[in-house]
Amino acid sequence: MTEVATSATPEHLLVIIDPVARRVDSESVRIAKDVLSAGAATKVCLPDGPEEFARMLARRGSRRPVVVGDDRALVRAVSLLHRQRDLAGCVLSMVPVGAGSGVLSLARSLGVPTGTVAAARAVLEGAERRLDLLVDDSDGVVVGAVGIPPLPGGRTAPEGATAVSRPWLRTCQSLVRTLVPSRPARVATAAPPGPTGPARLRVEVDGRTLVDLGQPLTAISVAPGPSGLAEVEARPLSVGAAATPLRAEGRTVTVTGPAFHYRADTQVTGPVRRRTWTVSAGALGLMVPVPAG
Repeated sequence: MTEVATSATPEHLLVIIDPVARRVDSESVRIAKDVLSAGAATKVCLPDGPEEFARMLARRGSRRPVVVGDDRALVRAVSLLHRQRDLAGCVLSMVPVGAGSGVLSLARSLGVPTGTVAAARAVLEGAERRLDLLVDDSDGVVVGAVGIPPLPGGRTAPEGATAVSRPWLRTCQSLVRTLVPSRPARVATAAPPGPTGPARLRVEVDGRTLVDLGQPLTAISVAPGPSGLAEVEARPLSVGAAATPLRAEGRTVTVTGPAFHYRADTQVTGPVRRRTWTVSAGALGLMVPVPAG
């Protein structure tokens, strides 16, 4: 993670307002539009769904994109820019708007203010922060963390991780669910069916085995760390006293074994039998408030 602590200059903005944000909190949307329009030339877009969202983002021209919405809208924008191979040349901004703090936890962990006015001012006056991402072998991108098994409405990540102050990381460590092989591979927003037993998966970090198939696991988490490496934690199944988590850092993380689901940011994917995540250093430019002092 790298911060470029230079204030943004006024420029043309493409403000894409997610339909969910318009539905759940129209007043915050109105405030965001007013603040942004007062500080820069803006073009406001109101997509009706993901396809229009993608089309408007692709046609932004020289305008700097601003997403008004929740974590899902942020991840959608990052994924689209990644697929367009345009992340390196784009600085993304966000004004978080959603129903409840749970749908804004990723934005908050990345340093984006959750207050509407403060977030809009950061768009206009903030600094660019370069963030590491995880890119998987199916060209999927992860902004926050990967959790295996997927935890509904939450995330798992290495205990004590400090990258960009992610406050939800420790709270997820105690949440444990198990894996279920089920239907053909798909991407969904709901969690897979209920648990049947512990996972037996092989976890390799930079080609070295952290845990093998013989060790049942209750949870695996992968997240970008502060040192340009992925932080990995595997929690062995224990009887009685809690087992010591197995931790490692590396640029690539591969998980293989029986079919498993995983949560990457806001989406659940699977079942798959193998997935590799690689750190993409400084891949995302995000506007955040200028650090005090």
